[in-house]
Amino acid sequence: MMQSFTRNYEDNSTEAGFQFTFYCDVCHDGFKTSFLESATYKKRRGSQLFGQGISLAGSLLSSGRGREMGYAAERGSNILSQRFEGRSPEWQKEHEQAFEHSQNEAQQHFHRCPSCTKYVCDQCFNEDEGMCTSCAPRQEVYVAHAKADAMRRNIDEAGKNATVWQGAIESKTTICPSCGKPAGTGKFCNNCGASMDLRVCPRCGAQNQQTVRFCNNCGQNLQEAAAPPPPPPGACAACGFNNPPGTRFCGNCGGPLA
Repeated sequence: MMQSFTRNYEDNSTEAGFQFTFYCDVCHDGFKTSFLESATYKKRRGSQLFGQGISLAGSLLSSGRGREMGYAAERGSNILSQRFEGRSPEWQKEHEQAFEHSQNEAQQHFHRCPSCTKYVCDQCFNEDEGMCTSCAPRQEVYVAHAKADAMRRNIDEAGKNATVWQGAIESKTTICPSCGKPAGTGKFCNNCGASMDLRVCPRCGAQNQQTVRFCNNCGQNLQEAAAPPPPPPGACAACGFNNPPGTRFCGNCGGPLA
């Protein structure tokens, strides 16, 4: 006769007793069965403790402190090694019976899907459809999942078409005409403090660097445009007073006129 739960369980049994953990094939959550004490271990353990008690009493009567400590160390080593001893036929029979008992206990918490034959827990079983949620998802859960997927796709698509920054993707470094080093982005050089204002062409109004001699838009000689106009005839060099043509001395300050 075929048995359930023969591939999705973990055997947690020891020599002292039997316990198993059965797992859901979908979410892999586990159910641990009740611990069943081994009758053969309990019986043998009682005999061992009785014999150890007699041996201990004899050692206490016939030996000193050093022999007592040696016995305690040996007893601790025996206890640690008991788990790895060979199992008796009686223990093996108990193990089979305990496994069958644990299967019946675990079946109260699992369902077998008729579609995929998986054993699943209550959370992964669709009671309305009689199948696991992998074969027949719950409608409200599937709709919510589909809506979430659609929302993510819409956000991703909108993100691809969104313009989050505008501007020229280029970098230009302004060199100071006075010191020849990067001047920064201000009106004055970060290194020497020279003015970084652009020279305006008097003919076309185009902006040019301070160091150029001719306008880069119309070719106007910027050096000539920058020269101050000659003073009018009769202007006094000392006070700037305009005198009539032919005057030899300034009528304002009396200075000689060139």
